[in-house]
Amino acid sequence: MIYLDAAATTPVRREVLEAMWPYLTGDFGNPSSTHSLGERAATTLAEARASVARVLGVRSSEIVFTSGGTEADNLAVKGIALGAPRGRQLVITPIEHEAVLESADYLRRHHGFRVDVLGVDSTGLVDPLEFQALVTTETTLASVMFANNEVGTVQPLAELGRIARAAAVPLHTDAVQAAGWLPLDVRALGVDALSFSGHKLGAPKGVGVLFARGRLPLEPVLHGGGQERGHRSGTENVAGAVGLATALTLAEQTREGDAARITVLRDALIAGVQNGVPDARLTGHPTARLPGNASFCFPGTSGEAILLELERDGIVCSSGSACAAGSDEPSHVLLALGVDPAVAQTAVRFTLSAATTAAEIEETIGAVARAFRTVRALAR
Repeated sequence: MIYLDAAATTPVRREVLEAMWPYLTGDFGNPSSTHSLGERAATTLAEARASVARVLGVRSSEIVFTSGGTEADNLAVKGIALGAPRGRQLVITPIEHEAVLESADYLRRHHGFRVDVLGVDSTGLVDPLEFQALVTTETTLASVMFANNEVGTVQPLAELGRIARAAAVPLHTDAVQAAGWLPLDVRALGVDALSFSGHKLGAPKGVGVLFARGRLPLEPVLHGGGQERGHRSGTENVAGAVGLATALTLAEQTREGDAARITVLRDALIAGVQNGVPDARLTGHPTARLPGNASFCFPGTSGEAILLELERDGIVCSSGSACAAGSDEPSHVLLALGVDPAVAQTAVRFTLSAATTAAEIEETIGAVARAFRTVRALAR
């Protein structure tokens, strides 16, 4: 099998499993307990928090462990907005993950917030000047995804951060896809909150992180025993936190080299697909995109049919976001880019991991051309 769906999830790294194992077996204590077993768990949790904080360049107290990227996005958008609802205006883009879109819509429906949508061009990029026009000293929160999960476009986040700071507007970014590929130093990015998920970079599913700058009021989404410094109640997933911290640290150690190598393979895949299938349409920005993302539309076909043909050839990829799997509706991301709805339903997304090889890319290029010819012939 050639696995090219890393944007959906990645396998758990062996080093991560080994780091987690003690906290799934002998050291199983609850970090809120005051006996020695609980104290060891609390110490381990603190060490994991510090490891994550080092990569992001923040204080340990600004790291909140969550159940994943969706919860982290919810806590960021709802928590910051309700913690200090100045102006009751949110600024988001139309290509955010559903976790951000639905959180903003919840605030609109139940708390009277106005949601202003920052447009994107045909490649998925926002215009910083439009962003500057939308945010004011009365804006409650702006949320702009660092790198898109479907088309891979990377936003000029540092520039947006400078604009947000000048207007004293908190800026959150969903960095779920960026983690492991792009620098996450929040000082350089100029963001006040950043969320990501462990299972995109070799940790298990079910653990994520929200960085929230210490000065930000943050209303909890989950109420209870007051864990995570009162930001997120519930017994902490110590083993998951260890796994995420280990995976993030390992990814950061090899990130620059991995990104450079996978970018070459990504570009080879794009060129090979476009050469073998002249009708293929690359979606997203041609260069300002994630190293491992190559996404296409194949007009005149069915994206699902091409996926089935590729899987018969042993190649696993997707038609877009795994969170929208099974939906009959065209991708909201592609529609925002101006793609015709019928064409949007022909989308296929290839997302490479650090383990992807040149031989796998060469085999995939040939398989895509064969799949396209087969599906086109059936359509005719």
